[in-house]
Amino acid sequence: MKTPSRKRWPVAEQLTSELVLRPFAPEPTFKTKVYETLRQAIINMEIYGKEEETWLDERQLSEKLAVSRTPIREAIAMLEQQGFVRTVPRRGIIVLRKTKREMIEMIQAWAALEAMAARLVALNAGDAALAELRELFNSFHESHRPADHLSEYSTANIRFHQRIIELTGSNVLREMTENILVHVRGIRQLTIGRDDRASQSIKDHLAIIEALEARDVERAERLCRDHTLGLADYVEAHSEGIFL
Repeated sequence: MKTPSRKRWPVAEQLTSELVLRPFAPEPTFKTKVYETLRQAIINMEIYGKEEETWLDERQLSEKLAVSRTPIREAIAMLEQQGFVRTVPRRGIIVLRKTKREMIEMIQAWAALEAMAARLVALNAGDAALAELRELFNSFHESHRPADHLSEYSTANIRFHQRIIELTGSNVLREMTENILVHVRGIRQLTIGRDDRASQSIKDHLAIIEALEARDVERAERLCRDHTLGLADYVEAHSEGIFL
C-alpha cells in the first residue's frame, strides 16, 4: 500500500508570513478622461488655414463635458505643459499654432523619425501588414484620381503616415511623433490640394510601399525621408494662406 504523499501547495497559493499585495490598474481619473478628450478634440481640429485664432472657454468646456471646472483646469494644465494650449489671463485658453520656422523644424524632425520607422518596418513587418498599406490607395486610379477626391485622399494620406509609425511596434516612436503629428497633419491636409501635390504624393507613397515589400531597407528609408522633406521645402517656399 502506497504512503500518501504530503500535499504541496501550488506556488501561487503558498502561504507567507508577510502581506503580499499586487498592484492593479486604477480606473482613469476625471482629469485623465478630460485630458484625453480635450487632447483628441484639439488633434481633430483644423487650426491652420484660417486667420482667426482658436480659443477655448473653461465654462463652456465644463458644460459640454458635464464635469466640474476642477478636472478641466487640471487637464488644461497638462495640455499647456505639452505645448497644445496657453492660458491667457482674462481672455481664455488659446490653442497654439506653430510659426513657419517651428513648423519646418517639426516636419524635418518627423522626416527623420519616419525614415527610421520605414527602416524598422522593412526589416520586421509581416507581408500582411504591408498589404494594408497598399490597400489604403486601392480605390485611387485614373477614373478616381486623388486630385478629384481630395478629402478622401487626405484621409488616406494621413493614415499612411500614421500606419508607418504603428507598424514599427515602437512605443517610443509613437510617443515621440504624437505631438508632432497634430501640426504636421494640419499642414499636410492644407497643402495636399495645391499645385497637384496629391498626384505626386500617391506616386511617392506607392514607391515607398514597393521598397518596403522588396525589403529594400535603404531605399525605403530614403524615400520616406525625402517625401516628408518635400513638405518642408513646400512650406518654406509657399506658406501664403497658411496662418503660422
